[in-house]
Amino acid sequence: MDYLLVLAADPAVWAALVTLVVMEVVLGIDNLIFISILSNKLPAAQRERTRRIGILLALVMRLGLLATVAWIARLTQPAFELFGHGFSWRDVILIAGGLFLVWKATREMHQHVAHDGANDGAASALGTLTAWAAISQILVLDLVFSVDSIITAVGMTEHVPIMFIAVIAAVTAMLFAAGPLSRFIERNPTVVMLALAFLLVIGMALIAEGFGTHVPKGYIYAAMAFSAFVEGLNILARRTRTRSAARAGETASRGEEITKSNLG
Repeated sequence: MDYLLVLAADPAVWAALVTLVVMEVVLGIDNLIFISILSNKLPAAQRERTRRIGILLALVMRLGLLATVAWIARLTQPAFELFGHGFSWRDVILIAGGLFLVWKATREMHQHVAHDGANDGAASALGTLTAWAAISQILVLDLVFSVDSIITAVGMTEHVPIMFIAVIAAVTAMLFAAGPLSRFIERNPTVVMLALAFLLVIGMALIAEGFGTHVPKGYIYAAMAFSAFVEGLNILARRTRTRSAARAGETASRGEEITKSNLG
């Protein structure tokens, strides 16, 4: 208890906590997009429950990994050498996770492109994925992001309670944001392809990171933000055209009614 009181009185600890929470939330965006796309492939009655179970199990897994933080930190040490390059177990996890993300994003893109019409594509996607299969894929990807974020957190603070609080805060934010994001993606089918492109880029960045090439995440998130802004403008433009077409149709209908009444 005294240890926690000492931490609470230290301004540097509060600064580290805020920084870690922001970092965990930003890193959680990738996972949240993946969860939203996967859950939208399930029947409507299963989506909310699957999202909650997947995110809560991810929280349990992250807290469990934090309990072994000393072991996680050792994952950065070279474990073997291949073609003159040393690989750590963290590198292996990042490469495997990146390949999984690239495969999954490419497969989802192919499914969306192969089907004619949004309704046909949505209908065919339903039933191809079970709730537990979706949860399993959520956990696989969350394992990759968890190891990376925990290693980053270890470099920012040595206080494990701060890491626990940051993870709980970030996952709680994911829990509340998952539903609205999934419904937004479902209402705007073009956003799905943009989100899959984000996942593809993130997968390639993970693979590059695993091979020792650091890709600044700021560039990736800046590109994602700009693309999302442009897509937001496209959505507003489509809605404006839809409303204008609806008003034009109503005006034409009233004009026909007036003409018929005058002729009568």
